[in-house]
Amino acid sequence: MLMRTAGAEAGLFHFVMIKPSHYDDAGYPIQWFRSAIPSNTLACLNGLALDAARRKILGEGVEIRLHTYDETNRRVRPDRIIREIRKAGGKALIGLVGVQSNQFPRAVDLARPFLAAGLPVCIGGFHISGCIAMLPELPRELREAQEMGISFFAGEAEDGRLDQVLRDAWNGSLAPLYNHMDDLPSLQGEPPPFLPRQHVKRTSGTVSSIDIGRGCPYQCSFCTIINVQGRKSRVRSPDDLERAVRESYAQGIKRFFITDDNLARNKDWEALFDRMIRMKVDEGMDIGFTIQVDTLCHKIPNFIEKATKGGARRIFIGLENINPDNLIGAKKRQNKITEYREMLQKWREHGALTCAGYILGFPNDTKESILRDIEIIKRELPLDILEFFFLTPLPGSEDHKKLWQQGVWMDPDLNKYDLNHRVSHHAKMSDREWEEAYRAAWEAYFSDDHVRTILRRVAANKLGLVNSIFSTILWFKLMIPFEGVHPLEGGAFRMKFRKDRRHGMPIESRFVFYPRFAWESARKLRGYWRIYREAKRILNEVKEAPDRWTYSDIAIAPPKADEFEALDLYHATTGGEAALARKRRDEAIRAGSAPANVVAAE
Repeated sequence: MLMRTAGAEAGLFHFVMIKPSHYDDAGYPIQWFRSAIPSNTLACLNGLALDAARRKILGEGVEIRLHTYDETNRRVRPDRIIREIRKAGGKALIGLVGVQSNQFPRAVDLARPFLAAGLPVCIGGFHISGCIAMLPELPRELREAQEMGISFFAGEAEDGRLDQVLRDAWNGSLAPLYNHMDDLPSLQGEPPPFLPRQHVKRTSGTVSSIDIGRGCPYQCSFCTIINVQGRKSRVRSPDDLERAVRESYAQGIKRFFITDDNLARNKDWEALFDRMIRMKVDEGMDIGFTIQVDTLCHKIPNFIEKATKGGARRIFIGLENINPDNLIGAKKRQNKITEYREMLQKWREHGALTCAGYILGFPNDTKESILRDIEIIKRELPLDILEFFFLTPLPGSEDHKKLWQQGVWMDPDLNKYDLNHRVSHHAKMSDREWEEAYRAAWEAYFSDDHVRTILRRVAANKLGLVNSIFSTILWFKLMIPFEGVHPLEGGAFRMKFRKDRRHGMPIESRFVFYPRFAWESARKLRGYWRIYREAKRILNEVKEAPDRWTYSDIAIAPPKADEFEALDLYHATTGGEAALARKRRDEAIRAGSAPANVVAAE
């Protein structure tokens, strides 16, 4: 993207914003012709930079040009960017934005040629912010990057903070560190996230992103968000939301991923949903949203009703586990397994597709218990998509801080911290068993038999989006076995470039690289076709089933009086038994029928 302002002859400043990918196991950046998820950080920085350019923060006579790259769907060629900057003249800042821990090695490698060309580089994102927030000193990789001459930005760039970085770069006085971790800004009235259509069209389904709030009140020990974005809800206004949606809608973008970690804890959720409803229902705008919520969202009056009426179609839920002992150990006490079925059934009643994250490797897990619990979920919970993650001590989390303080082994290769690789050891499982359990979990949940069950449940619902869930299932069935990446990092048609290999790894001969890439691509396409053909056969079978509209099973059937006695969800673990006992006690207290000693204890 290019932004021009008046007075280019007097001064020119290039702000190059790059959202890096990370490397696959062979050392090549994970990159697609069409990626799955847009970069909200890139959209946020671009929106702020556009506003800075309009306000002419570098002076009336300075032209600001903005260049944006999302490496997950566009090749980044530092040599070409350097040539373009030199040809145009002027000064520049290379910003590597939204850098997560697994992307940090790639970010540093991208910085090398820019630094060699004498261009200043600044890296920001969760890895730097999380390390500064949680560790008493900078870890080695950050110190080494600073020694190379890379500047860091920790925190968020609103409230004029990006302006200061751009001015310093223009004046040749970029600071080694901009640390704003102790002062999280308000989002009210700040420029909303925005990317032009030529960037958004590189995502599957032409999806853009918005964050309308940051921060989460909970204390999950594996989470980095609470330590980077804080535990206090900071929100954009309904006007901010409407402006962001309308600017994107004007260029034909109608689908949005709201990246808030937990929209259900946004204190202004109702006003925001009301504005979505007004645009969608009253004005007839064809808009749809993916949102992230917690497992107690159904307890908020009208939350699910207004969310779906306003266009929320896909709901990501932090389910994490069905063993309460695991949840309590991770400080995720807000998740109550006795609420899971009611919550999921309510989303289903309103036609939404539910996706849940599920973490493998809590201290109580074994390979056998993991596979047992997945079978319970398949049978008893009306869930559409289940996404599996290794329990990972991400830098910036409490888990990482504890292991770091105790000197416990963690894999030194940050590139593996993508939740799709094991980076620590487990108390009960060997490394091999843990990795086998991870692969087996994907295979079990997305087996042909369970795919048929998911499709039957959705197809039986008058509001069910059966074609949409079919395409999502296909995506998930293909990524792990054929591409070796988590589906959230997936995309359409893998791209590889011979010379873009990880620093320190040899550049392969063209006579080795290209034949192998062609063979790999052909093999994957054959596998894709085989999976698609079988899945399509199952879909057609489901759509044409004579009992399509009357189909039912344990998961989607109305609650029964003996439900709590009959379901394995509550009896497979001692934690489940305890959770059921707490629910019955609470119900008795509310009904006024609990024994006096129980009420007194409460």
